[in-house]
Amino acid sequence: MSGVPVPVIASISLPVGKFVQARVDGFTFNLDTIWSTGVAALVVLALGLAVARSASKHVPGKLQLFWEVVVDAVQKQVEQSIGSKAGPVVPLAIVLFVFIFVANLLEIIPSGARQVALPSPTADINTPLAMAAVVFVVYTSAAFKHKGISGYFRRYLQPSWWLLPINVVEELVKPFTLSLRLFGNLFSGGLMIMLLSLLPAWISWLPTGLWKLFDMGIGVIQALIFSLLTILYYEAAVSAEGH
Repeated sequence: MSGVPVPVIASISLPVGKFVQARVDGFTFNLDTIWSTGVAALVVLALGLAVARSASKHVPGKLQLFWEVVVDAVQKQVEQSIGSKAGPVVPLAIVLFVFIFVANLLEIIPSGARQVALPSPTADINTPLAMAAVVFVVYTSAAFKHKGISGYFRRYLQPSWWLLPINVVEELVKPFTLSLRLFGNLFSGGLMIMLLSLLPAWISWLPTGLWKLFDMGIGVIQALIFSLLTILYYEAAVSAEGH
């Protein structure tokens, strides 16, 4: 049997799925995830403050103009579908996109060790699940607000009552599919970086650099998909039956 000998494979140790943890009153906290989430949040906050500080009614700067164009385009697109029911979904989707994009970029920061310098918080399943839970609460609350209790539960009987179990399961798995899609892509990206770091230093820089560029593009796509699905789930929740 050809290939890498079993003892060599067994000797390779990658810190996949391992976190710097602390236990407080029975709860386990992934400290590196919390730290990287804080860094991403600070970057997003700094960008928001920069846009707000440079905002002008007379001569908008390039950053303000770009931001206004993006927000206005998304707002108009959503309002064309659901009108005044758009509510908080546009700012939520845009903030999620920026945060996920920044969080995804953290893992491409160079590191001399055989691991990423700062792990992406989206590569920890807890972060995507938390964001998906927020999205679920937002669009479910909006559905109750616009349809009422009876209208909300009546939609599970559409288009026929015998589809009730399927509709319920479909609704319950939405947050999980939303989070697992993001987690799977970012986790695999971090895993590839760790695997490439096992190559000799004189050659690892080239495939690692190329993969990080590819991973950056994947990060943008995944942030866009998460935000787009947030809008679509919200639209489905507040739209009339059969729309």
